[in-house]
Amino acid sequence: MPLAESVVREIAAIVGEDHARTDTAARIAYSYDATFQQYPPDIVVSPATTEEVAAVVRVAHREGIAVIARGAGTSLAGGTIPVDGGLVLNLARMNRLIEIDVANSCAVVEAGCVTAHLQRAAEQAGLFYPPDPASLEQATLGGNVACNAGGPRCLKYGVTKDYVLGMTAVLADGRVLRLGGKLLKNVTGYQIMQLIVGSEGTLAVVTELVLRLRPLPRVRRTAAAFFLRIDDASESVAAIGAAGYLPVAVELLDDVCMRVVEEHAHLGLPADAGAMLILEMDGNDDAAVSAELGAVAEVCRRHGATEVRVARSDAERETLWAARRGTNSALARLRPNRIGEDVVVPRAEVPAMVRRLHAISAEAGLPIAVFGHAGDGNLHPNILFDRQREGEMERVEIAAAAIFRAALALGGTLSGEHGIGTLKKAFLEEDLGPDTVAVMRAIKDALDPKGILNPHKVFPDAPGPAPAGFLATLPTLDGQLPG
Repeated sequence: MPLAESVVREIAAIVGEDHARTDTAARIAYSYDATFQQYPPDIVVSPATTEEVAAVVRVAHREGIAVIARGAGTSLAGGTIPVDGGLVLNLARMNRLIEIDVANSCAVVEAGCVTAHLQRAAEQAGLFYPPDPASLEQATLGGNVACNAGGPRCLKYGVTKDYVLGMTAVLADGRVLRLGGKLLKNVTGYQIMQLIVGSEGTLAVVTELVLRLRPLPRVRRTAAAFFLRIDDASESVAAIGAAGYLPVAVELLDDVCMRVVEEHAHLGLPADAGAMLILEMDGNDDAAVSAELGAVAEVCRRHGATEVRVARSDAERETLWAARRGTNSALARLRPNRIGEDVVVPRAEVPAMVRRLHAISAEAGLPIAVFGHAGDGNLHPNILFDRQREGEMERVEIAAAAIFRAALALGGTLSGEHGIGTLKKAFLEEDLGPDTVAVMRAIKDALDPKGILNPHKVFPDAPGPAPAGFLATLPTLDGQLPG
């Protein structure tokens, strides 16, 4: 149901007419994210300050309008899809990097600040912001906080929640909370800030952050280890940890990923390799870092690595990482659609999970490309498909459900960094259990009794196991423009 003109005018008076849009072009632009889902909002609002956000949310609360906070729309779980229309709160204008505080080793940023911009500014000051999702050149820090994003370096350095020191957040009724600050220790009262981290915009709208920075390592060394069999590569992952080494990253790419990356980037990857690991160590002593990387490489050789290439320069190192980060887009060469999954298993179970993924691919009759942060057990199996082919979505549902349940059977969980969104919500109770989900619902109801903040996300529509056809109910426009 379209918003009343009086409400549109009231919102436009808060943010300016140019920043409150109901035209078709704006609604289409904000109707989708990085998944295949699509549904248009009723209005796209782009505030410039926390005060404007709060004022807009107060109007939405009064009128019962859904509010979907959005950064760059890189969500891989359908977290920013306006399922029933409503108000997309586009935070892209709030993109300032307010301060790099060297004395307190922290940064103050607005929610729309792009992750890579903070990383570069911190490094210029001799500091380091470790979380590095693959979409870091586009993804915003507010979105990173909403999904508790990680990336390759989280094996050694942890994920976004480990770097949030302070936060300004707007509640569903428009009240503004200012939590934490430039403090390394703060255990006063309930840890509300950490509750909001990872809540996918369902509890509050984050507008400003204080983020911890670390000293910039003086030395980084990177290598690629190649294997004829992916089983050997995945066994090496467990062996590296068991040997007592803690790399910055241990990234796994299977033969499908290697092939599309090679076609795209022409790195000279071995044509006969079944998998590769990207290994990175860092520290402050060149000899020590090089020696440790050499020891990790030796572990890989003992477990079947046929070749280990050490990057000889920063340029070669960046080329390796650019190839890894470009895997998502490169996979489009194989199929027009994909679902980039995000499951986690205990590190020792990575070999078993990889074997199960291959079996699921064969059973479903769909290619599944396997890559991810294998060092901490976080794998990103990508189901490749064509939505226009008859019966394809049914096979995708079979494969996705099997992937989720395989991870759970191995003691794992549904998400390590992408969140639950719409794509995985039907499986939440299978992972956490009904009592935990009930507690989560109670928290949601307490903070957002009208249910206006990012509705239809995270929580299953009905109790119990996921129903058959759980993807068929997800919103798509199939290219049709809304009226």
